Amino acid sequence: MFDANMPTDQVCLGRKRPVPSCPNPLFLQWLTELRDSAKEKGLKTQYVYQKAINSLKKYPLPLKNGKEAKILQNFGDGICKILDERLQKHYRENGEGPQFSADGSDAPIHLATSCHRSNMASSKQMEEPQKEPSGNLSEHMKQTQKEVRKEKGTKKKREYVPQKKSGGYAVLLTLYRHTQMPGSKGFMFRNELQTEAQPLCEKSFTVPDLGSKYTAWSSVSTLIQKDLLVKTHNPARYSLTDQGLALAEKLDSEESGMAKEHVEQMSEEEDSQDGPDVVDLTSEEEDEEEQEDKESWSSKSSERLATALSVNQARAHISESDATGKSQTLESGRTATSWHLPPGSYDIVLCVDVIETTGGSSGRKQELVKELQRNCVTFDIRKLNVGDFLWVAREKVTPVPGQLRPPVGKELVLDYIIERKRMDDLCGSIIDGRFREQKFRLKRCGLRKPIYLVEECGSAAAHLSLPESTLQQAIVNTQVVDGFFVKRVQDVKESAAYLTIMTRYLQKLYHNCTLFCRSRELEGDGGDESEQTANLSCSLMAFTEFNYGAIKNKCQTVREVFARQLMQISGVSGDKAAAVLEHYSTVSSLLQAYDQCSSESEKEKLLSSIKYGKLKRNLGPALSRTIYQLYCTRGPLS
Repeated sequence: MFDANMPTDQVCLGRKRPVPSCPNPLFLQWLTELRDSAKEKGLKTQYVYQKAINSLKKYPLPLKNGKEAKILQNFGDGICKILDERLQKHYRENGEGPQFSADGSDAPIHLATSCHRSNMASSKQMEEPQKEPSGNLSEHMKQTQKEVRKEKGTKKKREYVPQKKSGGYAVLLTLYRHTQMPGSKGFMFRNELQTEAQPLCEKSFTVPDLGSKYTAWSSVSTLIQKDLLVKTHNPARYSLTDQGLALAEKLDSEESGMAKEHVEQMSEEEDSQDGPDVVDLTSEEEDEEEQEDKESWSSKSSERLATALSVNQARAHISESDATGKSQTLESGRTATSWHLPPGSYDIVLCVDVIETTGGSSGRKQELVKELQRNCVTFDIRKLNVGDFLWVAREKVTPVPGQLRPPVGKELVLDYIIERKRMDDLCGSIIDGRFREQKFRLKRCGLRKPIYLVEECGSAAAHLSLPESTLQQAIVNTQVVDGFFVKRVQDVKESAAYLTIMTRYLQKLYHNCTLFCRSRELEGDGGDESEQTANLSCSLMAFTEFNYGAIKNKCQTVREVFARQLMQISGVSGDKAAAVLEHYSTVSSLLQAYDQCSSESEKEKLLSSIKYGKLKRNLGPALSRTIYQLYCTRGPLS
């Protein structure tokens, strides 16, 4: 039993010595600064630094450097490397090196304020060596506080600049150069952006490298996060922000400057090579040779300069004499760098819509694939947004060593597209309206040679919901009125035979042709007889642009929606709707024209004299009256 009145002096066993708070005060200070900095920025690394601080406080022995701290829990290579860098900086600023004290520890780390106070009572011999480091430490504390204030206040973020030939670099340059073109939309879709940015990037935008799941397109999320790129609408539209536009302009000017330096370097090398030959000549011959060399050098250098600038898209530096010739090249495609496929660098490949090989009567559809394989036809099964069969010129590519897949080759669509119809399918498409819509989309797809492949199917047409005469009339109208080439076959084998013959015909037709990439938007949808010449037959669309432009339910313009509205009226075909759109492109413009009419009869006959089709016939008063009643009658139509 202890007495409550027992004096406390009897309980104390001895004087308690002051224990240093931490034998590694500088390491503790630096980790605390790192934790606070990460906390201000909202980074999760603050928790990592806090765990390291807790482990360091529990460790009772002094550490000589950051590498030794790796034995502690929650200390990885990164934290140890940061501590070593801070330690070396501390040595440089305070004029100290890794001097060792009597106990073998590093003097700059362990002579901090806390340890200095704890060792004050040890001996007078240790006091004098500790004065100088203590003074240095106080100066270091002031300097570190100033650095922290700078980091908190005036430190600017480093500007993000994508690496050259990277995905972000290619995307920024492509969007910038697209915005500089006359008539630019100001945005690009994903497919066209990937296609046009690919020549500026070393990695593929669609196929990841071996052992990685990332492609060059993955850098787009970084550009959006850095507020350089904006993604809007559905399907997605990509455009540059003001900050991204400034950065892209800087990158474009740097690349143009590098192109100039490259040309000057080439000219200097050529001059140095021609120099010794000129020196060894006599004076008279020397003057003549110099004049000839100057003329030849100037012509060669100008050619190389034009070539380098066209490759690097230095549109602002093209001379006025070459501007007229270059403008035609710029207008021939969406990009300033219009690419081409020379003869022998591509293969003609038949593309089969995936719907033609799956679903429905799968046995019959697989028979088509087997027939094509039996005929040794090179074909590819893919999703086609319009048509069932078409042909592409695919670039020949060589596999890259170390990569699982070969690079993606460029593809141009030939001007031939086939829509395949069985008689039962033709009957169903006429009833539900798909037949007229499909013909309209085939006309608008941008390919000049649409073909209808009709399978008669024997006597099966006698059991359909529409009489055979109606179906035959529809086929004739397709050929005569709509201008499609119609090929009649009996069954799947004949269809495969026709596709085989067409493939071999096109391979021979385009055997010695140089194929140039053209833009659908800048050249229109084609179809003029004057354009179907030998030269323009080699000017083709890229497959990605063609297939994206043929999407059925993509975002539509007001003009396209107006055309679809008109085609819902009985008697309004695609040609008639197009004729109306030439005069009134929107509903608003048509209503304004109605408001300007003085009488009711004038309004009803407003559209009657509009010409449509190849024969330039009038739209007629009856159809004009119907359209007027549709858009101007407030109540129900009578």
